Order: sequence, then C-alpha cells, then structure tokens
Amino acid sequence: MTIDRTAERARFHRDRLTFTFYGSFVIWGWLLYSFNPSVSLLADDFDISKAQAGLHGTAMAVGGVVAALVTPRMVVGTGRRGALYAGCGAVAVGTSALLLAPSLVWSLPAVVVLAVGGNMAISAAQPGLALHHGPAASAALTEANGVGSSLGLIGPLAVGACVAVGWGWRPAVAVTVVIAVATAVLVSRAPDGGAMTPPVRSVSPPGTPPEATDAVVASVDAMAVGGGDPAGASHAVRSALNHLPAWCFLVAVVAAIAMEMSTTYWATDLVREQTGAGAGIAAATTAGLLVGMSTIRFVMGPVSLRIAPARILAAGFAVAIVGWAILWSATTPATAIVGLVVAGLGYGVQYPLSISLLIASAPGADDAAQARATFAGSLAVGVGPFALGALADQVGIHTAFVVVPLVAVLGCVAAVVGGRLVRPARLEE
Repeated sequence: MTIDRTAERARFHRDRLTFTFYGSFVIWGWLLYSFNPSVSLLADDFDISKAQAGLHGTAMAVGGVVAALVTPRMVVGTGRRGALYAGCGAVAVGTSALLLAPSLVWSLPAVVVLAVGGNMAISAAQPGLALHHGPAASAALTEANGVGSSLGLIGPLAVGACVAVGWGWRPAVAVTVVIAVATAVLVSRAPDGGAMTPPVRSVSPPGTPPEATDAVVASVDAMAVGGGDPAGASHAVRSALNHLPAWCFLVAVVAAIAMEMSTTYWATDLVREQTGAGAGIAAATTAGLLVGMSTIRFVMGPVSLRIAPARILAAGFAVAIVGWAILWSATTPATAIVGLVVAGLGYGVQYPLSISLLIASAPGADDAAQARATFAGSLAVGVGPFALGALADQVGIHTAFVVVPLVAVLGCVAAVVGGRLVRPARLEE
C-alpha cells in the first residue's frame, strides 16, 4: 500500500487545542533549561560535590517514575484536563520549594515534586497531541518540543544574566511558576472531547457496573509501568507494547533523554574547566544547544512527513556525536558554543521522533506507551547525570564526558534496527 504523504501533511492543522497542549512543553522546556545549567552553581551554593549535585537528576527520575504510574490512571479517571491541572500545580509548588531550599536535604524533595508535575504535564499532553493530529503526529510532536526548547532557550541566557548582575540563578528558574499558572488557564478554556479526553466514568454506557470501569482504570495503570504482565491487563495493549520495534524506539527514547540531561547538567562545568570562562558565561553557553535543538525541530517537523522518521532519528544521533567532538575539544567559549549548536541539531530530533515512533509502533496503547517511555526515561534521568557527575569526581569532567557519544551509538543502532523492522510491515499494508 502506498502512503499518501500529501494527505498526511494536510492533516497537520494547528488549532486552539494544539497550542494548549504546547503549554506543557513550554513549562518543561523552561524548567529544564534554566535549572539544569544551574546545577553546578547550586553545588557551589550548597558546597557539595558533583555526585551530590547529580542527585537532583535522581530526584527528577523519582518524580518521573511516580508520574508514569499516576498519569494514565488520572487521564482515565479524571480526564486529560485533570491530569494537566495536576501537573501544572505540582510544578508550581515544587519549583517554589526548590527556590526556597537552604540545603540539599530540602532541594531534593522539591525536585521530586516538580518532576512529578512536569512529567505528568508532558505525559498527558504528548498522547493528546498524537491523538489530535493522527498521521501528522510526528510533525506535531516535533514542533511542540521545538516550541518548548525555543522558549527554553531564554532560560540559560536568563541564568547567565542573573548571575552576572549578582542575583544568582534562582530568579531565572522562578519564571517556571508563572508559565505553569498561564498554562493551567489555557487548559481551563479548552473544550471537552476529542483529544481532551474526558473521564472514563463520564463516557461509560448507562448501566455499566462500577467494577467494570474500575477494571479499565486498573488495566491502564498496570500497563503504565510496561514491565510486566499483570492480571486483567488488556492483551491488545500488551501485544502493542511488547513487540521488538516498540522496544527499539524505547531504547532510543532512553538514549536521547540520558544524553540531553547529562549534557545540560554538566556542559556548564565542562566549559568552565576547558575554557576558563566565568560561571555566568559558561551557563549561558548552554543556550547554544537549545539554538540547535529549536532550529532543527521546526525544520524537521514537516520533513518527517516526507522522509522516514527512523532515518532522521538515526542521523540525529550521528550529528550529536560530531557536536560532542567539537565541544569536547573546545578551548574557547566560542568553540564550545559551536559544538553545542551542532550537538543540538542532533539532540533536537532525538526525543520527539523517538517518542512519536514509539507511540506509532504501539497502536491503541498511546497513553500506556507514553507512560512506559516516562518510566524508562526517568531511570535514564536518574542514572545519567548522577553517573557522569560521580565519574567526573574521579577522573575529571573532560574524561567523564566520553560517556555521551557511547550512549549516542546505542541510540543510533536502536533507531536503525527499529526502522528496518517497521518498514516491511508498512509495505504489507
């Protein structure tokens, strides 16, 4: 069967609901790209080691795991709107607590809370976008992530500016609270129905026994973890999630998240060590990564409807290795920025395309696939920054950064294998 790409392109129509879902990406983009470059500065404030500072990545992972367990149940039980509300609220509360934290003991729980909220908002919004745009989901998800990273681009620049004038990193991160509140307002004005999924109980046929509806909620929640075969879970969902292409794209998701988080956490420290740049300048160089990420996301959204997304994904991992090599060998801030921009051109396609391919490879299990990605990706967030920070304490940040291209190779192989497995299936349609 020949796929009509022209018809697919015509379906990508941005409307009010599209932009409402985009709000979750703006929240998470600003939070990640203002706080992550600030981690080394937070370490200076608290007088802690890199490994201890890397525990904030572990705290984010804990929050992500909680969100993976909770979000599908909330989407089914309270509707997609309820999950988005809860996500925005948790981000606002957690970020406020982080800004007021006097020590590591207080900052880690705060990061757990804000990570629950951020992951919940993204985990509810991404399947919503995929449902809303159908065959054009790869373009919608790529653009949504592009919007998030574009506005997030201001985050490291704001951190650098605030540090330079003596305010520290906290005022820049505080903007996250404002964005979360604004997004909640947009969600409140979105119409019910369609991708803004109402609660299951509100659409169950009259006379449906409560235990039947509860079984649906329990089934979705059980499959959210995606690691087992719980009693009563849907056979169709299990089949969709547990075939090889879905696992390949899940590996690509994990590799993409591990690379991005490790780079945004520790690039500031690498630039400071290798180039002698001050803290403010080093933090601001992270903006180079976001320039590359944002640029490629707006370009590759439409392109992904013409060229196989798996091929673009594999190329993204390869380009990231080139950018890493430039960054790793840089001796001036300008060269480091060039390396980060090139790396960003690769990073930018990795997460949105891998997640859209994962969702597409698990038809009928959109929210369960997203939850599995959130769960596995959270483990990558927990392990990546902490492991790189701990390794840096032992061998130095420059040597520790060699881990990044190794992860990129793994992601590239997963994308190639996954793409080859799904291509024959498409030809048979």
